[in-house]
Amino acid sequence: MRVLHFYKTYKPDTMGGVQELISQICSGAARRGVTSEVLTVSHDTSTVDFGDHVHHRAKMDVEIASSGFSLSAFGRFRELAEHADLIHYHFPWPFADVVHFVTRVHKPSIVTYHSDIVRQKVLLQFYKPLRNRFLASVDKIVATSPNYLETSDVLQRYRDKVEVIPIGLDETSYAAPTAEKLQYWRERAGPKFFLFVGNLRYYKGLHVLLDALPGTDFRVVIIGSGPVERELRAQAERLKLTNVDFVGPVGDDDKIALLTLCHALTFPSHLRSEAFGISLLEAAMFGKPMISTEIGTGTSYVNVDGETGLVVPASDPGALLGAMGRLWEDDALAAKLGQNGRQRFEAMFTAGKMVDAYVDLYRRLVDSSVASSIR
Repeated sequence: MRVLHFYKTYKPDTMGGVQELISQICSGAARRGVTSEVLTVSHDTSTVDFGDHVHHRAKMDVEIASSGFSLSAFGRFRELAEHADLIHYHFPWPFADVVHFVTRVHKPSIVTYHSDIVRQKVLLQFYKPLRNRFLASVDKIVATSPNYLETSDVLQRYRDKVEVIPIGLDETSYAAPTAEKLQYWRERAGPKFFLFVGNLRYYKGLHVLLDALPGTDFRVVIIGSGPVERELRAQAERLKLTNVDFVGPVGDDDKIALLTLCHALTFPSHLRSEAFGISLLEAAMFGKPMISTEIGTGTSYVNVDGETGLVVPASDPGALLGAMGRLWEDDALAAKLGQNGRQRFEAMFTAGKMVDAYVDLYRRLVDSSVASSIR
């Protein structure tokens, strides 16, 4: 079986949650006899061979509202789709909807629904008719958590074709940190600290985290870079925070060392653009307690309040500070929550479980398509 993934960007151009999900699916599916290819748009048009799957890049012509557009993508999509048994779209990306209809490729199709469109409210009014037609046309829609399915007005419209497949991670892809890396970060971060991992974007709620910290001794290490980094650094300087370390983007070995050493993960995302939270999964995998906010998405599916961590109201510095204080002062509670998170990860969020579910869905749709064609 051959599957074509279509999304706006992928490794090595960008490294985010959706990109990691696609990577885990492609690599896991390869071990189950499924050949995967990924098509994106990019300023770099070279092809990247990852060994178990290939990334094709069509030339990006223009970018509007964080969405890339490419004339050459129409031909590349049609060419690659011709050899595919199934098309796997990743939403939201309005350009994919256009390509889907213009190329008139009639293959079994699914779309993984990563997030509602939250920020571009004006443009959304123009896009809605196309979005609705696109979602109605695909064979299946995958939601990444039951929480998001229940709270998304869009997904509720197509509930009869939605299946829930939680995101999973492959623990074997996380190499053990070296003694040198562990020592370096022990000396830099100190013996006890909270960790944030992610792109520094508007919906991550890091401004709320910084507002919670004045007058505390809590050490916080922030991994990542992004559009609001300058604003956050200026805010930290204005608040005279000496206990926050912006370490920027780091390599996997540094991230793994920090996940190994941290006391807990703080994840203050305050808008529904945060649909799941890959770094929450990473924290659970490393047996770390988590602090997240209630935004009606998969974050509260990964982090269950009082079981694997603490969940507080969004955009509430006082509530966030209170949760941080509880975990900081109660090591036994932090250890118990971390242990529970690890057990929940093993039971529900491994890459193996996720890939098995996707491959099963692929086969059901392809077999159904073949059966229909010979009737």
